[in-house]
Amino acid sequence: MSTPLTPRPVTIDQARARLSELTVVDVRTPGEYASGHLPGALNVPLDQLERALPALKESTAELLMVCRSGARSAKACVLLAEHGVTAATLTGGTLAWAAGGHELHRPAGGARTTWAMERQVRFTAGALVLVGLGLGLLHPAWQLLSAGIAGGLVFSAVTDTCGMAMALGKLPHNRPRPADLDATLAALGTRQAAGGRRQAAGGRRQAAGGRRQAAGGRP
Repeated sequence: MSTPLTPRPVTIDQARARLSELTVVDVRTPGEYASGHLPGALNVPLDQLERALPALKESTAELLMVCRSGARSAKACVLLAEHGVTAATLTGGTLAWAAGGHELHRPAGGARTTWAMERQVRFTAGALVLVGLGLGLLHPAWQLLSAGIAGGLVFSAVTDTCGMAMALGKLPHNRPRPADLDATLAALGTRQAAGGRRQAAGGRRQAAGGRRQAAGGRP
């Protein structure tokens, strides 16, 4: 059976009630993740998700993808579904989680934080428009820069994509260090192993219970 491409939404209350049972993957940039994330969430930026596919495919727990508002986590679910991996998306993202009064964790050691990607896009687009208008006073051709940014924003809204966000995501402050991503993948593997042991232990308990019932039923 193929994996449905439409992400399954999970509400804040549902996620909070089952948080210990879920493998939560935060697909924001490392700086956004450092600014506050769901307890226990692992950081795998959206543009690094394919690298994590082998580990995610082995997950014994249900995957919950998280971002700031839910847009990137929904895209992550679609990407995973294309590779046969089922995952859910947190409705409203970390914004809704925090708005509900729930705790956000921050990495130990004073990890660097950055603006949310949406804020970076707004700042960059606005700055480029101002530059185009300012330089347009020197030569009218520079006004094409402002027009191009405006057209790009319209295209972004119509197609629900953002080329500027993808470009900004490649800047050093928005990318994980290789060691950080390796540590995340190692942590994911450790959780999977622990989950497998719990399932095996549960199976042994059920088998033992079945033997006791069978023994109790003998005359």
